[in-house]
Amino acid sequence: MSEGTDLRVAKAVGQNASARKYDILTVLATYALSQDKHLQRRVLRLMSLITARYNWQRDELCVGQAEIAKMWSVDQRTVKREMAKFRALGWLVEKRAGVRGRVAVYGLDVAVIMADTKATWENVGPDLVERLTPSETQGDSGNVVAFKKGLPPAFGSDVWGKAQAELYRISPHIVDNWLKDAKVIEEGQGALTLMVPSKFFKDYIEKNLIQRVEGVVRRIDPTIGRIRVEF
Repeated sequence: MSEGTDLRVAKAVGQNASARKYDILTVLATYALSQDKHLQRRVLRLMSLITARYNWQRDELCVGQAEIAKMWSVDQRTVKREMAKFRALGWLVEKRAGVRGRVAVYGLDVAVIMADTKATWENVGPDLVERLTPSETQGDSGNVVAFKKGLPPAFGSDVWGKAQAELYRISPHIVDNWLKDAKVIEEGQGALTLMVPSKFFKDYIEKNLIQRVEGVVRRIDPTIGRIRVEF
């Protein structure tokens, strides 16, 4: 997505919800078919979960690893690995961690999925592009998620600066609220250590954002496998 794009992504609830669900599945399928066989299989696995078990009204995927393993015809170690990759991509967001006797609950980050698949929308046709990129005259409503217009704030040219810019492109509110004041205090041995303003920030980032941040940083610099957060 180029700078200055005003991308609005419809949530799959409310009026026209069925069409929006099909659009989300369509962009996932079209994106997968443009990729190699390994990524194709990964996206197909996610699509099977969405189709069979996703609660669109509540924005919840609540299903145990054993059931997923059976659905995918794999073992539970593969399920654990694949779900971690979806979280790292930012496509799935953990809303409640799994504990003994209670399965994890996930939500879809539709905005991230749409941003990651946007390059292949044209493969479906201009009607899809038009539906997913409304004109400015349509205005905002409770059924859209809007990316900020205009140029993003100035970020550094190092790995963390590039990661902040990419995260802002996908989810500007996350950077504005949680990551804009995070500073690199150490880099090396496959890890990046960030300093944040308070323990509150540290706890929130580690609980809700760390896998997404690691995924973006890893795409920019594959030698970095872990993000540490301090205050």
